[in-house]
Amino acid sequence: MNFANKTALVTGASSGIGKVFATELAKKGCHLILVARSQDKLEQIAEELHSAYSVQIVPLSIDLSAVHAAEKLAREVEVRGLTVDILVNNAGFGTMGEFHSITSARIQQEIHLNVSSLTELTHLFISPMAKRKEGIIINVASMTAFQPAPYMAVYGATKAYVLSFTEALWAEYNDTGVQIIALCPGETQSSFHAVSGTDSLTSKRMEPIDVVNAAFEGLGKKRSHIIVGRKNYMMAQLPRLLPRSTVVQFAKGVFQSALSNK
Repeated sequence: MNFANKTALVTGASSGIGKVFATELAKKGCHLILVARSQDKLEQIAEELHSAYSVQIVPLSIDLSAVHAAEKLAREVEVRGLTVDILVNNAGFGTMGEFHSITSARIQQEIHLNVSSLTELTHLFISPMAKRKEGIIINVASMTAFQPAPYMAVYGATKAYVLSFTEALWAEYNDTGVQIIALCPGETQSSFHAVSGTDSLTSKRMEPIDVVNAAFEGLGKKRSHIIVGRKNYMMAQLPRLLPRSTVVQFAKGVFQSALSNK
């Protein structure tokens, strides 16, 4: 796709991977609809990107973990007469802790944001893309999509859903002109760790720009998913090479150690 004068909707756009997606798309001449909870941060980013790249930007403060938020967002887009050519479903959060210690409200918000809103937004915008025979959907999954994540059980399960859902749609729409890809990064420099309580995880974190560049690379190769980083690619193969019980016990050790260091 020629990104110039197209319109991209980016969720979770106020920081981290989402903010870098917004910046890189603006550099390509893409107009933007930026979605996050913080109106102040969105307006600041919108002003900076408009000044730097002369693209049109609409900041929308919407909490996608709330019920009916995806429908509200779609209405806001429709009211403004905008067409979404590129959808980046980046918004999401995780929670580290023993499952019984996490509140039901937190769990429901996590599932709604990571699964329900992502699914609803994809459903709302993919039909017009298919009719135009052009469009891009990038769903941000995670390395936890490839194996269960003890002490982050809900997060890992939601990302497994994102990967499976996206790969299925990739196959369904492969011949329609709509490109769909699941982006699977490992630990990345962002506010995710402070929100999820995973600051104590000690592995080296990737830069958001490397994650975003990998997404564009995967689109260029028409991949159904892309794993960011060679080491992460090797880790993702472990469930194919070792018993699943062995892999999940290894993951348990990693997260249990981080949990004890909180």
